[in-house]
Amino acid sequence: MEEKKFDKNSIIGFGLIFVIVMWMMYNSQQTAQKEQAEKAKQEQLQKQKNAATVTAPTQKIAATEIDSTVSDTAQLQKLQGALGRFAYSSTLPSAKESFTEISNNLMTLKIANKGGQIAEVSLKNFDKIKKNSGELVALVKNNNANLNLELQTKDNRVLNTKDLFFEPTLTKVGDNQILSMKLKTSPTAFLEYKYVLKPNDYMLDFDIHSQGLVNALNTSKPVDLLWEIKSFRNEKSISYENRYTEIYYEYKDGKVDYAGLGKQEDESPEKATFIAYKQHLFTSILLTGTPIDGAKLSSTDLVNDDKKDTIHTKLFKSTLPLAFKNGELDYKMNWYYGPADYKILNKYDRNMEDIIALGWGIFGWINKFIFIPLFGFLSSFMGLGIAIIIFTILIKIAMSPITFKSFLSQAKMKVLRPEITELGEKFKKDPMKKQQETMKLYNKAGVNPMAGCIPALIQLPFMYASFQFFPSAVELRQKGFLWADDLSSFDSVLKIPFNIPLYGDHVSLFALLASIAIFFYMKMTSGDQQMQAPQQEGMPDMGKIMKVMIYLSPIMMLIFFNNYGSGLSLYNLISNLITIGIMIVIKKYFIDSEKIHAQIQENKLKEPKKQGRFQQKLQEVMQQAEEQKKIQQQQKKK
Repeated sequence: MEEKKFDKNSIIGFGLIFVIVMWMMYNSQQTAQKEQAEKAKQEQLQKQKNAATVTAPTQKIAATEIDSTVSDTAQLQKLQGALGRFAYSSTLPSAKESFTEISNNLMTLKIANKGGQIAEVSLKNFDKIKKNSGELVALVKNNNANLNLELQTKDNRVLNTKDLFFEPTLTKVGDNQILSMKLKTSPTAFLEYKYVLKPNDYMLDFDIHSQGLVNALNTSKPVDLLWEIKSFRNEKSISYENRYTEIYYEYKDGKVDYAGLGKQEDESPEKATFIAYKQHLFTSILLTGTPIDGAKLSSTDLVNDDKKDTIHTKLFKSTLPLAFKNGELDYKMNWYYGPADYKILNKYDRNMEDIIALGWGIFGWINKFIFIPLFGFLSSFMGLGIAIIIFTILIKIAMSPITFKSFLSQAKMKVLRPEITELGEKFKKDPMKKQQETMKLYNKAGVNPMAGCIPALIQLPFMYASFQFFPSAVELRQKGFLWADDLSSFDSVLKIPFNIPLYGDHVSLFALLASIAIFFYMKMTSGDQQMQAPQQEGMPDMGKIMKVMIYLSPIMMLIFFNNYGSGLSLYNLISNLITIGIMIVIKKYFIDSEKIHAQIQENKLKEPKKQGRFQQKLQEVMQQAEEQKKIQQQQKKK
């Protein structure tokens, strides 16, 4: 509850009492009146100390306290003088660099008296860089974060709250821990930060409230809230982690966007409702129920050399103008400090899950409605490595009818190859006529030349979705499988004594095996594809291109996967092995070239099937082109 305001007579009375008490403290005569006043003062100090040290199983005040310096006290007095109030806070025991600690079963927070801000956030269920290292992931620690309000007084002085001392009061309501941090200039005039921590929750309520400062502060323009974090490296590969470390923000009634990954990125969103400093698999988010106009965000990349710059990844800064309401500040906000987990963020119903880069359009839908639920179900009762394998098998089984149609189309095209070659020789000097006759052959035989491409195109979104899903899967973090000790990072089986550009200074075995599997897959499919793509006059030699791609694609994938999470490499390895197995089974047991040839010949004797829209359009285009060609030839003869 807020304390009642004093009237004029009360203020004068307390002022006189204060003068008398100060005179008694320095008076050498020990009178009865002094003894009573001193006793009352000691009792009051004891009550304040007891209130600041309320403890529960998860609450405590840090034992170490450092006396404030002369400069700190001078800053306090500067604030009090600038606000036109009598000295009050300088006599409180909170004018020391001490911390109030609150925690639940998920995280521990330390809030500093100086600045009233969060000085440390440690996540209890996550180890930094290496499992069982004894060091927890700390999103805030060692002065890497700063929260500050720039207060402007009536006489145009600027005061920074980060340099001033707040008085802590810790209470408990039910299972909730409530920490009030007040920057007082009198018993009834103060700026308050209120933190509310609930059990089993990464979300922290955070209110900013002022009282009795309307006559001292310049309220004609907003107060700038400055929030910055120099994000710590928490993963094995700082370059991989930095690739997914960036600012996200919500603005304009629910739209979520990001600032980008450049060396220096700046944004000025309109009506911002949350700012998220995403650090790959973890995030710090400031949310507000009141949209903020004029916000300015910046992200600076701190990694110039990933061999030397190994402590921090990026410097995030936000300036949020907070407008006064009736001469006071009154903002209901929230902090989220925790994993960048889609399922956890989605439960809050605040659009925070949109900071997880799952891909746009159909790619995001595949991740949200297929990959995340399916993988979440499997990983709930089996090891993560086995879950990836089963997950991959199920996806490939679901896609097998499409794969079968693709291979069947390739087989039909292979059977027609001799006749297509014959047409090519017959109409060698007339490419347009050759295309028309080829289309007629396809129509008579009941073969769709696009049938082999469409299934492959259908599978592409699933492949791309996997490239978004696995780097964002926080459940893979520090979970091992076979030789990989962390499926969210690369699996190094051999350290190279020098750095290879793009590749790195290590050998990832899962990445190497996945690339080999891709090579054999392309080797098996490229022959049929080359046969389906006869050389056209004036067109590139597709046969040569495919031969180059057989070797180039695995090399490109090896470079790409070597520094990516081993979970993604494992998925691609199993995916390609299953595809190769399905191809072998289909070719051996389901595709009979003689039967396909007989069926095609039988189809030729039947009435041609009605052409599809694509075939009709293609034939019309070719006919128009043929007619245009004849007209041009006639004009040349004239």
